[in-house]
Formats: sequence, structure tokens, C-alpha cells
Amino acid sequence: MSASPFELTGRTAVVTGGGRGLGRGISEALLGAGADVVVLGRSELPESLTAYAEQLGRSIAHVPVDLSDAGAIDAAAHRVLADHQVDILVNNAGTQERHPAADFPLQEWDDVVTVNLRAVFQLCQVFGRPMLERGEGKIVNLASLLSFQGGLNVIAYAASKGGVAQLTKALCNEWAGRGVNVNAIAPGYMETDMNAALLDDPVRLGQLSVRIPAGRWGTPADIGDVAVFLASPAAAYVHGQVLCVDGGWMAR
Repeated sequence: MSASPFELTGRTAVVTGGGRGLGRGISEALLGAGADVVVLGRSELPESLTAYAEQLGRSIAHVPVDLSDAGAIDAAAHRVLADHQVDILVNNAGTQERHPAADFPLQEWDDVVTVNLRAVFQLCQVFGRPMLERGEGKIVNLASLLSFQGGLNVIAYAASKGGVAQLTKALCNEWAGRGVNVNAIAPGYMETDMNAALLDDPVRLGQLSVRIPAGRWGTPADIGDVAVFLASPAAAYVHGQVLCVDGGWMAR
């Protein structure tokens, strides 16, 4: 019997921000599909995630990095590449600031765009080069519904996530013919810390929830399973896509 096209045994995945929120859901799903995982980020891994990897007989490691610092990214990435062949890169980590556009501080604009867009491109570069040399690799970027819509009071986030969508497509045009799949996931409204302000606002929560055809907000596992698909042989002919995982929000 042939192996499942969703099987990732023997693969190593790097996941930024992979210890919490959507990133944790992605890490758990990749581990469950057979991959080993290296998490890049500031936060230490929760013991429960490490225990889950051990239970599956997989490895998970943490490499600290400040994604606002290009030098730190380069050093962390080369540290990982010195010890691992990285087959899968998931650019999950992101940051958010909320202000009306007329009052949005330029320093906070720079902070958001640096982490959400410049760091993503840099990580695609440094991990993509050896993938291109081998003629094989999978890159999954985390876009957003705000890659398509403008949002309210989140102008830097919307601009950065629009950039992630276009970065994904541009890399596809250069790298698809060289064996590297570059795609993105655009999560809908998710039950995570980043959306705490929305979840704590009964009026806004109701306005958003009524528009979701699936009748619920998404969970980290919803994103993790799609990340496994895009990282697997099943998605061999999927290139340059920004796949909405939104409970039908964009169809409404």
C-alpha cells in the first residue's frame, strides 16, 4: 500500500511563533503528520507541547529569535540550517497594533510591517535558498482576511498582510518551476490572544459572528490541518494560492 499523500515522516519543519495560538495548532498538526519541528520565536515552548511531541516519538526544538532584528533572524536561521535540512517553512508569527489611521504612530507602523512582512521575506530567502538548490521544499505563509479587506483601525496589519499575499504570489512565479511550493493561508476570525479585543467586545463579537456561515470562530487546529495539506505531497501542484480558512466569511 502506498504512503498517504499527507504523510510528513522524515521531514523537518520550521514554524515561527509555533508555541502558542495558531502556531501551536500548526506545530501539533505537523508533529501529528510525522514531521519534526523547530520553533523560532521569543517564547519558550509549553511543556504540554514538548510532551505531545515525545508521545508521538517526534522531536521539537526551540530557537530563540527576535523577528524585528534582521541580524538575529539570520543568525537563528543559520543555526537551524547547520543542524537540519529544512523541508518546510511556516511563517506564522505576526504582531498587531490598533489605532485610527489618522493617529497611527509611524514607529508602530514600522514595528508591524517589519515583523509581518520584512521578516517573512527574509525567512523565505534564507530557508528558500537550500530548498532551491535541492529542487524541493514547501513554504506556507500566514496571510489574513485583511489581505483582501481593509479592516478597521488596523491599517499597518492590513497593509502587511496584503504584502504577504503578494509576496507569496511573486515567489511562486520565481520558484514554482524550481520545485518549491509557496502558498499562504488566510485565517478567518480565530479564537486566539491576538483577537482578544474583539472577543471581549460583545457588540463587535456579535457583528462578526453573525456573518460567518459556519456559525463559529475558527480554532488553531483548523489552521494546522490546512498547513499540513500545503506542506504535504498532496499539494504538489498547488502554487501561489492564498487559501481562505474562514468558515465561509469571504463567500458572504
